[in-house]
Amino acid sequence: MLSNGTKKYYFDKNLKRLVFCWLPETPCGRCEDCVSYFRSRQSGTSRGKLLKVFDMAMETEFFAGIPKIPYVPNAGARNVLCFQHYNAEEVLLGRNMEDWLRFSVCYWHSFCGTGADPFGFQTLHRPWNEGATPMECAKKRLHAAFEFFTKLGVKYYTFHDRDMSPEGSTLEESNSNLDEMTDLALQLQNRTGVKVLWVTCNLFAHSRYMNGAATNPDCHVLAYAGAQVKKGLDVAKKLGAENFVFWGGREGFYSIHNTDVGAELKHMANFFKMAVKYKEKIGLKCQFLIEPKPKEPCKHQYDYDAMSVIGFLKHYELDSHFKLNIEPNHTTLAGHSYEHDVIMASVFGMLGSVDSNTGSPDLGWDTDQFPMDIRNTTMIMKTVIEQGGLQPGGLNFDAKVRRESTDLEDLFIAHIGAMDAFARGLRNAVRIIEEGVITSMVKERYMSFSHGIGQKVEDGSTSLEELEDFVKQNGEPKVTSGKQEKYETVLNHYL
Repeated sequence: MLSNGTKKYYFDKNLKRLVFCWLPETPCGRCEDCVSYFRSRQSGTSRGKLLKVFDMAMETEFFAGIPKIPYVPNAGARNVLCFQHYNAEEVLLGRNMEDWLRFSVCYWHSFCGTGADPFGFQTLHRPWNEGATPMECAKKRLHAAFEFFTKLGVKYYTFHDRDMSPEGSTLEESNSNLDEMTDLALQLQNRTGVKVLWVTCNLFAHSRYMNGAATNPDCHVLAYAGAQVKKGLDVAKKLGAENFVFWGGREGFYSIHNTDVGAELKHMANFFKMAVKYKEKIGLKCQFLIEPKPKEPCKHQYDYDAMSVIGFLKHYELDSHFKLNIEPNHTTLAGHSYEHDVIMASVFGMLGSVDSNTGSPDLGWDTDQFPMDIRNTTMIMKTVIEQGGLQPGGLNFDAKVRRESTDLEDLFIAHIGAMDAFARGLRNAVRIIEEGVITSMVKERYMSFSHGIGQKVEDGSTSLEELEDFVKQNGEPKVTSGKQEKYETVLNHYL
């Protein structure tokens, strides 16, 4: 380890230069490399050249001036580069806050996003995207990402295979690029303690997938997707990923007239079964997840919503191998309330992870905004607590800063605000559960199923004939109020 004032650096063998050390207080095992390197450079090297090497190293601190984000509960409204509610070590219901929330940063939006949209060009010009070759940019991007993860204080990240490394002209070249980048990622993981929440394969961006991947009418394309997923599963094992996600952005159709729906669904099911077999073959210990979305880019996607995916998995006997990764912005695109699919997946024991974002319900497309609404985060965390947590899943911020938010600090502000929103939601949910007011109100509403004929319905031990006899003996039922406004008022008490 070498010091230049208050900053410390180590020599990175992959980049062949000094890079900024984010955790100077933590032994990383590379200090000897740094010292040996500089001793070898001392002879015949002028002081000016040596300082130039240091200057180059300092440039690799991409978020200069932003320290590790502290917890400052009494901070004022203008202090946005601190947590005012998220206290990682705070214990709630016997578990640390960070263990309930399991925050993760997504690679694609935060480090690959450019701000471009269908109506405008790039607005986000990031220093890590400046390099002589795509692979040089990829390495700079990875170092920037881990600096961000560490300063933000999250323990997990997520990525697509093509986020981590550029696609080559052949499958072999793409795999080679991915091998080189994941070697570096593994070193950075070991050094910082940051882990992979989940890996996924980009089976939608390349033109070969314009008609789908696992549902493509050309088996050659399906085979290519299979080869890509095979490599993705190898990478998941290599990096210790706790989950692997399948999202079918092109698995659907634009026109029913040229589509054999039955064949495509069968092929997709068989594709998933191949993935299950390969996972078992290589001894990969992670959770498989499917992420529902009703549309975009397809007009109609087969994984429309939670219930559609659960039905598909059960029909093809895949439900024991998969759970769901729910993205609330996708849920609202399907015409449901924000928390709907999280609750439905949890009820069926199928909630595996949450892509924590939000959209603008008044729009008809996926906006991937950071979640800042306390009601929404409260409802999500209430469900998470009731099912005992999300592990091995987590809360992944599949969200992007707006194309107008061009400062590097905006990345931190967005994540800090969302993490604080979920911390508040968690505390609210704990109070709701501990005080039990809403729970007791709901229990009272369904009290008739705790005895008599209701108990038999609950147990599945009655019949239509017995129900008819009950009505003949007891006459017309008395209508009772649903009390929706009362429930909403009580909920607002906790917000």
